[in-house]
Amino acid sequence: MATPFETKFDHLMRRVKVAVTGPPLDALAPHTRHNITLIALLAWVGLGADGLSSSAYGPEQAYLTLGEHSDLAFFLAIATAVTVFIIALSYNQVIALFPTGGGGYKVATRLLGKNVGLVSGSALVIDYVLTIAISIAAGVDAVFSFMPAAWLPYKIEAAVLILGILMLLNLRGVKESIKFLLPVFVCFVVTHVFLIIYGIGRHASSLDDVFYAGINHALSLTKNTGWFFAVALFIRAYGMGGGTYTGIEAVSNSVNLLKEPRVRTGRWTMFYMALSLSFTAGGIILLYLLWRVQPTSGQTLNAVAFSAVVADWPSGGGVFVAFTMLVEAGLLFVAANTGFLGGPATLANMAADEWVPHRFGQLSERLVTKNGIVLMGIASLAVMLWSGGRVELLVVLYSINVFLTFSITLSGLCVYWWSRRRVEHNWFGGLLLAASGLLITSSIMLVMFVERFNSGGWVAVLVTTTLVCLFASVNWHYNKVNHMLRQLDDTLTNIPLEHKRTKALPAVEGEPAAVFFVSRYRGVGMHTVLNVQRTFPGRFHNFIFISVGEIDTTHMKGDDQVEKLQHDVEEQLDKYVAFCQANGLASRGISAFSTDPVEKAVELSERVYEYFPGSVFFAGTLVFTYENWLTRVLHNQTALALQRQLHLRNLPLVIIPLRVDNQPKT
Repeated sequence: MATPFETKFDHLMRRVKVAVTGPPLDALAPHTRHNITLIALLAWVGLGADGLSSSAYGPEQAYLTLGEHSDLAFFLAIATAVTVFIIALSYNQVIALFPTGGGGYKVATRLLGKNVGLVSGSALVIDYVLTIAISIAAGVDAVFSFMPAAWLPYKIEAAVLILGILMLLNLRGVKESIKFLLPVFVCFVVTHVFLIIYGIGRHASSLDDVFYAGINHALSLTKNTGWFFAVALFIRAYGMGGGTYTGIEAVSNSVNLLKEPRVRTGRWTMFYMALSLSFTAGGIILLYLLWRVQPTSGQTLNAVAFSAVVADWPSGGGVFVAFTMLVEAGLLFVAANTGFLGGPATLANMAADEWVPHRFGQLSERLVTKNGIVLMGIASLAVMLWSGGRVELLVVLYSINVFLTFSITLSGLCVYWWSRRRVEHNWFGGLLLAASGLLITSSIMLVMFVERFNSGGWVAVLVTTTLVCLFASVNWHYNKVNHMLRQLDDTLTNIPLEHKRTKALPAVEGEPAAVFFVSRYRGVGMHTVLNVQRTFPGRFHNFIFISVGEIDTTHMKGDDQVEKLQHDVEEQLDKYVAFCQANGLASRGISAFSTDPVEKAVELSERVYEYFPGSVFFAGTLVFTYENWLTRVLHNQTALALQRQLHLRNLPLVIIPLRVDNQPKT
């Protein structure tokens, strides 16, 4: 048994963990998944804040690019609003095709091939890391613009503190983080909608004038410089405002977080997002034009426009604008939360396809992908420190990767609709929508890359390529090990039975047993059983098999997934029991299910030892002939973790090694 000190220490740490992250949730309870999923309104807050927050900087960049040709902004506002809906409607197709989540990564993998999926997934991971870094850095900049100059050196410390708070909130659960941030989101929507409607309303009589002024300016420009220059100028401004559309893909990537029926919930969420973003972004550009906003040192164009709108208020106008801008900064922090939702979800989908370590698909007791959340936080911190919080640099990296994933996804949809042209009566409408979106997103990506190549575009290409190569090496290792293990499976799981007993031999309680930790009926498990029989001949008459089914992200994507896991674990466990009993060995199987297999296995071990005193526990593990960073990172060393925990409880565990020859060929 564990010492009194170890028992008290473990109990204390458990209480601290529960206080920080919240009490554990029962993943097997039928109502649990319904309690952790999101209705459309909450999903709009958690997943739509990233897109809505881009109205703080996207419209400004587009308007400033027009320069002296600001009369064209009327058409820019319309184009921005229409583009948001085109991209959103295109991604509704993704939600319908992949209702279990995965979004752009799943589209690219299933429709364009696994290698294209790798590129899309890598770009998405970078996108979400930068979502966190940019949002926090921009939000801190906005907050500190109201602070004394003496406080400026502490901006990085403030950013780190906010990052830590967001990470902690997400470790507690998806709903907890969203409910905490909901008031900020609501305040943003209310204040900005009011100012946009009020500001446009006060100049409603001028709408006809700005419309005709835009037409006359376009005709004059084309007459003096030619159509090519006029179109190129408009496309450049349109492309430089591409940051406005970032975040639209977040819903399709995280559909598994939504309430059933998920497709309907996802479409409503996408509608809320598209409506709010198109109205806000297009309305803000129109405000710039109607109020003839000019850049002012130390202020954003939003601040200048809002100040102009309330300038003639008798009192309180300045306070209201200051509050609005603080709320705008707060929404950027809410937007950072999207990275903590979408990033781990993308990593979990890639873990299922073995592009990243399996541990990124594991769930915590709060049923969140804790490893993904921690990694996103650490990576975002590194990016902020590397860039010094310079938003202008981070935006370039961010936008290029966002529109790369947009373009890949919409290319996949084009391929899908073309391949379905003989079986889907509405294929042409779907193809036209996807192709329109592809034209828009690929154009913006090209403009961003060409315009900003020397100011960060090349860094985006380098970082994405590096991550693709890293993930490819992980997949190569897993494929190599799986190939060797399949050969072992073919040999050891097809051993002919020595006897063919029809009567089961139950294990006899009170006598020692050989207790095996197993998962699937595989060569590793059979290797362990056969080695114990050979090493301890006649020592054990009871053979107990413990199998803990790990509930990970793949099992929380549908109400029937946990039931399928339970059936699969029982079926695999029965094969071990049947093998032993057919060979005259008394046997029993014990199963359990948990998000933490080691903790649950230890709990079962203590129970087994009470009924079978003097038992010895056995576990198999892979031993590589060539040890490197891949083998250390990609294999979770469950056997060693079990051995340590059982040792603290004075329960003997023997690890049976299985050699894997991964020595590089010379």
